[in-house]
Amino acid sequence: MYKEGGTDTATAADDAASDPSRAHLARAARPFVGLAVPFLAVAAALLVGAIMLLALGANPLDGYNAMFSGAFGGSDELADTAIKAMPLLLVGVGICIAFRAGVINIGGEGQIIAGAILATVVALAVPDLPGIVLIPTVIVAGAIGGGIWGAIPGALKAYAGVNEILSTIMMNIIAAQFMSFLLQDLLIEEGAIRIQQTERLTENADLPLLPGGTRLHIGVLIALLVAVLGYFLLFRSSLGVRLRAVGHNPSASRYAGMPVKLSVVQALAFSGACAGVAGAVLVFGSESHRLIGEGGAAAFTQNAGFNGIVAALFGGLHPLATVPASFFFGGMLTGGLEMQREVQVPAAMILALNGVVVVFVVASLKLRARLRQWVDGEIEREGRA
Repeated sequence: MYKEGGTDTATAADDAASDPSRAHLARAARPFVGLAVPFLAVAAALLVGAIMLLALGANPLDGYNAMFSGAFGGSDELADTAIKAMPLLLVGVGICIAFRAGVINIGGEGQIIAGAILATVVALAVPDLPGIVLIPTVIVAGAIGGGIWGAIPGALKAYAGVNEILSTIMMNIIAAQFMSFLLQDLLIEEGAIRIQQTERLTENADLPLLPGGTRLHIGVLIALLVAVLGYFLLFRSSLGVRLRAVGHNPSASRYAGMPVKLSVVQALAFSGACAGVAGAVLVFGSESHRLIGEGGAAAFTQNAGFNGIVAALFGGLHPLATVPASFFFGGMLTGGLEMQREVQVPAAMILALNGVVVVFVVASLKLRARLRQWVDGEIEREGRA
């Protein structure tokens, strides 16, 4: 049989038939490829972190024991980890939606702030509404604020060709400065000694605590609900099919009659809405129940706008897989403080360790894609045989 420049179908089928063990191995490995590679990347990052701890004169075993006990060692620690993971999950779900539609959202920080501002303004405007009405209202307001802030760079990309990476980053800066401006005069607490914070917001908007005597509140349940809704949006709705089709091949989608430009705007609007919910929850689930700008925007957002991207990538851009990924990274952030106290390493070491984990996880994405391609290819060859 004539063939040129590669292996034809018959030869591929013969290869698979002659070595069925490869297909069996591929089929057995398929469920684990998506999880094994990121966890191996984390293990490698922790190994590098151990070398860094040794260089600082600390015992890596004591350090990591303190980290994991500080993050997962008891009910209070688990509650703190869940609270820290909550904004990561909300931003991460939004990142899944945007990335699946082929757009890159680096604007989670600004969208968190926009959602928090609008939710705060609503609570200040109608403080006497009963909690059963006001709590959903401020959460929805947060989603609207973040959604608008996400839709702006989406429209700029779709209709003006502006790169969404640049525009979302710039929108972060605008949101941070806008919050600082509001908290210097218009929203500042009366009588405060120039502290950038609002007055104590109405108790009717406080997110109720969950049973168990910890700091855990219903914001965690809201984040889980958003993750489920994100899954149904992407994988169980016609809109999700369109968004993923546009992300996979915008030219073919346009030829098929799909509104590609509108889909780009919708994807970033949905992504921003998820981050905006995080902003509302950070305000009304906090212990101070205020919008606080003291210390800068990062002090309020906790860098969730950026860390949520890593959580989404760690979860394979799947909203439900982002749940455990966010919990893991939340544990690293919470446990890192305990490591710092226990083995007396500088705070910069904790930031460096988190950075190493991020680098290794992101670097492993290409390896994971190649392994999945190999697995799918071997299974396809066996089917042809």
